[in-house]
Amino acid sequence: MQDRARATRRELLESAAHLFIERGYAGTSVNDISDHSGKTSGAIYFHYSSKEKLALAVIHEQFATWPQLAAPYSAPDIPPLEKLVVLSFGVARSLSEDVVARAGARLWAERRTMKSPVSTPFGGWVLAVTRLLAQARTRGELADGVAPSTAAVTLVYSFFGLCTLSEEMPGSRNWAERLDQWWLLMLKSLQAEPEPAVLLARARGWIPTPPEDLAARRG
Repeated sequence: MQDRARATRRELLESAAHLFIERGYAGTSVNDISDHSGKTSGAIYFHYSSKEKLALAVIHEQFATWPQLAAPYSAPDIPPLEKLVVLSFGVARSLSEDVVARAGARLWAERRTMKSPVSTPFGGWVLAVTRLLAQARTRGELADGVAPSTAAVTLVYSFFGLCTLSEEMPGSRNWAERLDQWWLLMLKSLQAEPEPAVLLARARGWIPTPPEDLAARRG
């Protein structure tokens, strides 16, 4: 029974995520989720007491996957700036291709339409990026005048802005191409001896293949 309940909760979560991506929080109702999932409204309220609780569960699920994406961050054999690039590709892929992550990002942007407070995850990312930049400075790989803590804030917010606006921008909709161009620009300012194309090529070799559970959740 517990396995069945978990499976049902997951099915409802992903079904709701599809609708939140298409219609947003305000434009999605419990009846819509019921129709899309094939589950009764009663079943939805049994597992999630309200539409808001279901939306918060989607946001929480998105945040919960990020430690897995940060795994390359702790690998000792990857130089820090390359770790930063690898990490960014993992997050960008998730935000572009993972249904729950995409829905979570939209719901977070619409968080003020909900009554419950929604945490802000970006402080953790700023700390992680600050550590990597500080390591790069220790190794002599960071350009003079680049302060890790200040640069980290700029990188995190501009990166998530790129991910958020990518589908709205004219031209190619390939998130990897956009991220390549962004890093070529950023690395010119970050590297002590700028070779952005070379570093980017090395970093691509570290980028892991998407796990099967992520591929299954694309939509």
